[in-house]
Amino acid sequence: MVRFPKIKPVRDYTIWDSFMVSSAPLQVFSTGRLLPALTIASLLLLSPTAQAQTPSLPESAPVDTQTPEDLQTPGDNQDLRPLAQGILSVQGGQQLMSEAGSAVSAQNYDLAVNKLQQARQVFNQLSNFHQDLAASFAGIDTRIADAQRQQAFQTAQMRDEATYQLALVHRAQNKPELAVPLLVQIVRSQNPTRDLGKKAYQQLLELGFVDTPFPRDGGVEAPSP
Repeated sequence: MVRFPKIKPVRDYTIWDSFMVSSAPLQVFSTGRLLPALTIASLLLLSPTAQAQTPSLPESAPVDTQTPEDLQTPGDNQDLRPLAQGILSVQGGQQLMSEAGSAVSAQNYDLAVNKLQQARQVFNQLSNFHQDLAASFAGIDTRIADAQRQQAFQTAQMRDEATYQLALVHRAQNKPELAVPLLVQIVRSQNPTRDLGKKAYQQLLELGFVDTPFPRDGGVEAPSP
């Protein structure tokens, strides 16, 4: 007969309590068929009672993966310089043009005239200032001179467009005497061969200030030497 070594009682809290809460009493046989204590402990660790005593680890807090670019507000890229949103700027003149358009839609011609006159003055001042700067930097810094010359041209184009709209409002007011000087200024500034110059001359023709259509059916005649 094989003699097994004596096994000391296991006093581990978890394993001992598992014996106590077991639904059926543990039977010990004297025939040597008792499982080793380590095998019983392994089975108890897999039981629901033992698993329930295992504390759960707290969930880790989410990691903030936002970059500085994600935290920027939509207005961070806006030009915050004083004149960028002021009246003496392209944006200021365009705002006046928009307000004039709304006034025309509401047939408030007096308000439209006031807004267009302001827009025309703003664009004219901007064009003159940029032209002066272009002349100042000529022969000193070509890059700045060219940039200022380009801005002078663009704002002059906006000025003539505001002038043309102002002339149309005067026509709607039945005041052709106020429209004629403005239309002549546009033809002189734009040149009769450009689109806005052609439109201004056509207005003069419709008002009866000129009699000869332009361009002629046969095209534009070359000037005689």
